[in-house]
Amino acid sequence: MSQKDFQPLRERAFQFALDTVLFCRTLQTTWEARRIADQLFRSGTSVGANYSAASQGRSRNEFIAKLGTVVEEADESCFWLRLIEAAEINRSPQRDRLAGEAKELLLIFGASLSTAKRNRKPRKSTGHAAPTPVK
Repeated sequence: MSQKDFQPLRERAFQFALDTVLFCRTLQTTWEARRIADQLFRSGTSVGANYSAASQGRSRNEFIAKLGTVVEEADESCFWLRLIEAAEINRSPQRDRLAGEAKELLLIFGASLSTAKRNRKPRKSTGHAAPTPVK
């Protein structure tokens, strides 16, 4: 894939990271809110940073490994955003929008990871012999 193919998702992941930073700034200053905000900050910004790194992968295996990290970080972001709501730290439209985007990114990157893994495996033979070259 060319670098141009990665650009739309790279920008979307960057925007998610930025939105995560801005959201974390709005959270309460209680000790539990700060602890959770720190975790969300780390996972949310890691989605974009690791996807950018994956797009620069030197091999298919490196791409798959880094994309696996992106999926983990997106999943973790979903967790922290869910906990923020459940613990009544923040129940706002901004949290809802960020949680929705985290879920969408998780689905997109998860599907991409599955496809990359599937494409990594050697193609199975159809059982037909290769044509014999004519001499």
